[in-house]
Amino acid sequence: METKVITRVNNVDIMATSKEQLIPIRPICEALGVDHKAQREKIKEHYIFGSVGVLSTSTGKDGKQYEMLCLPAGYVLGWLLTINPANVKEEVRGMFASYQAECYNALYSHFFGSQKRQLEQNQIEISLLEELADLNQQQQQLKQTINEKRRKLEKLREERLKNEPQLFD
Repeated sequence: METKVITRVNNVDIMATSKEQLIPIRPICEALGVDHKAQREKIKEHYIFGSVGVLSTSTGKDGKQYEMLCLPAGYVLGWLLTINPANVKEEVRGMFASYQAECYNALYSHFFGSQKRQLEQNQIEISLLEELADLNQQQQQLKQTINEKRRKLEKLREERLKNEPQLFD
């Protein structure tokens, strides 16, 4: 099975199968310093990861082929959120905790960022509708004022014509 390096964690290449994008968890566990057997059991028992985790032949760090528990690429990031940073090697703990915080922020932005944008857009729309209503009211008042001025002009013209001397009565 053909594999390719997708990233490097703590000087450990993280491989994925090129076709299915399955990522073995053992190299990641080794890079983080967590017990891969415990993580394997946790994945098997997990209601989501257990249904998508598969055994697949992958290349180990020694270059040999091994059957390893793999997760689809789309699930690996979620699985990493289940690992307690206190269980990670001290030298990568800070980086790992930062990664998890970034994931939580990304999730929040995805689910609530669009809601926040929608609320902002709704507020802008309300403001524009209020401004349009004010402008419509001003337009009505201007039309009324223009009509009043026209009536006064007509009345003035009528009176002027009435008061002009007539040559023939």
